[in-house]
Amino acid sequence: MRITQKGQVTIPENLRTKYGFLPYTDIDFVEEKGKVYLITLPQKNKRGQTITEQLRGRATIKMTTDQILALTRGKK
Repeated sequence: MRITQKGQVTIPENLRTKYGFLPYTDIDFVEEKGKVYLITLPQKNKRGQTITEQLRGRATIKMTTDQILALTRGKK
């Protein structure tokens, strides 16, 4: 693994998955006793909240919750 000219490094996929480093995860580097640690910062918005906020108000079809659940469960 190498650091690019811009100081960037790619975190291997297995570590991203294992430690939950999703896109847009806020991280920080912490130096302690001559070692550097990568830590996640508390999220202001959880990923699901951010997605929900982006989608809020975009529906074009008016359906009740019961209608949506029936549709997704294959009931008529």
